Amino acid sequence: MTRGLDRRARPRRRTGEARPGPAGLLLLVVATPADAIALLGAEPPGVPVGVVCLGRGGAGEREALGAALSAARDLGHRIAGEPYVADSGGDPEELLLDVFLDLGPTRVGTLDPDPMSTAVEGPELRFEVVEPPERGRAALAAVRAARAYQEQTGRPVYVDCRRAAVDPRAPLEAASRYPRQSRWLTRGADGRLSLHLLSAAGVLRWTETAPGGPHWEGPELLETPSELMPGLVVLQGADGYVRLIGLRRATDKGEEALEVVTAAQYQSGRPLGLWQSIDNPHTRVWHLARQVGFPAAALDAEGSLHVFVRNVGHSVSTRRQDRAGRWSAWQHLRGLRVADEMAAFPAWDGGVGLVARSRDDAQAVHWYYDRAAGAWAEDRTVPVRVAPGSLAAAPEAGGVRFRYAETGEPCFWRPGAPAPVGLGGTAGSGAAAGAAGAVLQGWPCTVLVQAGRGGTVEVGAHADGRPEDGTWWVPSGVRSLVAPAVALDAAGRVVVAVLDTEGRPRVTRRRPDPAGLEFEPWQAL
Repeated sequence: MTRGLDRRARPRRRTGEARPGPAGLLLLVVATPADAIALLGAEPPGVPVGVVCLGRGGAGEREALGAALSAARDLGHRIAGEPYVADSGGDPEELLLDVFLDLGPTRVGTLDPDPMSTAVEGPELRFEVVEPPERGRAALAAVRAARAYQEQTGRPVYVDCRRAAVDPRAPLEAASRYPRQSRWLTRGADGRLSLHLLSAAGVLRWTETAPGGPHWEGPELLETPSELMPGLVVLQGADGYVRLIGLRRATDKGEEALEVVTAAQYQSGRPLGLWQSIDNPHTRVWHLARQVGFPAAALDAEGSLHVFVRNVGHSVSTRRQDRAGRWSAWQHLRGLRVADEMAAFPAWDGGVGLVARSRDDAQAVHWYYDRAAGAWAEDRTVPVRVAPGSLAAAPEAGGVRFRYAETGEPCFWRPGAPAPVGLGGTAGSGAAAGAAGAVLQGWPCTVLVQAGRGGTVEVGAHADGRPEDGTWWVPSGVRSLVAPAVALDAAGRVVVAVLDTEGRPRVTRRRPDPAGLEFEPWQAL
C-alpha cells in the first residue's frame, strides 16, 4: 500500500515540464499517513486523489490509511496509485516539488501551517501550540512547493489548508484554516467583469475584453507578495475599486509571523496598486503573531476600510483606514470568544457591522459601532445558529447570509430582526453569494448562488429586499471547487462563475428575455 521514495538519490532535471496527471487531481500532503485520513474523508466521491507523506508515522498508521483509501474507492474516489511515503530526510520542499512534477496536481490539500494555540493555566496567561510540529512543517513545505511548481510550469494549482483537530466528517468549508473564496466576480467602473482567484503562485485575474462579454483575457498572474497564504478577500465599494486582502507570512530577525496585506485595483485589467502591510494585533510577539485568524473587511458609507481579525485570545481586533489612507491603531474588541469565521458588512446607519460565529458552538455575536458612545458595542442576542463555513455578508446592505446549523438551509438575517429568514433550496455547504438589482420578469430581484446537496451549484432568486416572500431555486448541473460567484454585467444580465472540478473558471449568462432563470451554455475561460 505504500512505497518509499529516496528523492535525494533521484534528482529531477528542473526543466519546468511536468507529466500530465489526472484532470483535477487533488494531492494530499501530510506529515504522516494518519494525517491524510481526515483530508480524504472531507472530499466528495469522484475526486481523483493522491497522497504524499513526509514521514512513516507510528505503528498502524499506514494500515489505517490503506483502509481509508479502500473505503474511498468503494465510495467512488479515483485513487491515483499508492501513497508516496518518504524514506529519508532531505529538503521537504525539494521532495514535494519532484512529486508535483511527477503527478501534475490541480489542487493541493494539507494541514495548518500555523496551528492555533490554547491557553495554558498558570500565574501568567500563556498560549502554547499543542499540534505536533511536524504537521505545520509539512503544511508549510506543501504551500511553498506548490508555489514553486506553478512558477516553473505555469499551471495554476490551488491550495487548501485544513485544521487538524476538527471533525473528520466536516466539509472543507467548515474546517479550512483560510476561508474559501465566496466573492471573486466583480464589475469595474468601466462595466467590465473581473475574476480574482488566489492560486499557489499568487492572484490570477481574468477580465472581459469588452463590457458585457462574451470574450475574456487571462489568466494573468498579478504582482503578489511572496508567502501569501491560501485565502483572499475580494471587496468592492461604491467607487468601483476592487480591494484584495490576505495574510502573508513575514520574517524578521529569524522569527516568522503573519501580517495582513492589502492592495487595490483601480481600473479593470490594469495593474494592481502596491501591496501594503498593516501588520497584525500581535506584531511584537512573534509566536502569537503566527496564529491570528483570517481577516474580514467592509467599507463604510464614507469609503473608509475596516479590517477585522480573530486574535490569539479568540476575541476580535480591528483597524480602520480613512479615505486619506491613514490607518488607526489596532483596537481590541473584548467579548465573546469567536471562531475563525466572521462577516463584515456595511450597516444601515452608514457604518460597518460584524457578525462572528462563537468559538465553542453555533451561537453568533454582532458588533456595531455605537456613534453616541463613540465605541464598539457587542450584541449577543443574535437569533441565529451558524453552520461552520457558511457565514458571509449579504448583497443587501446591513445583513448577513449563513446556513442554519441544524438543517443546512441558507438564511438571511439583518441586525435587529427577531429571527432569520429561511431561503429554501436544498441543504448544502459553504457560503451563498448574491447580487441585487437583477430584473426578472419585470421585477427587481436578488439572485443567489450556492453549493447545494452533493456540491452541485444552484441558482435562486427573490424579490429585492423581500426574502420572506420566497426564493425559487434551479440546479445548474455543475460543481465548483470554491463557492460560486454571481454579478450583473454591463447589460444587467446575471453572470454566474464557478471553478470547475478540473480547476478551470467557467461562466454562464442568463439568456436575454427568458421566462425565468434560464442560462446560456457554460463558457470555459
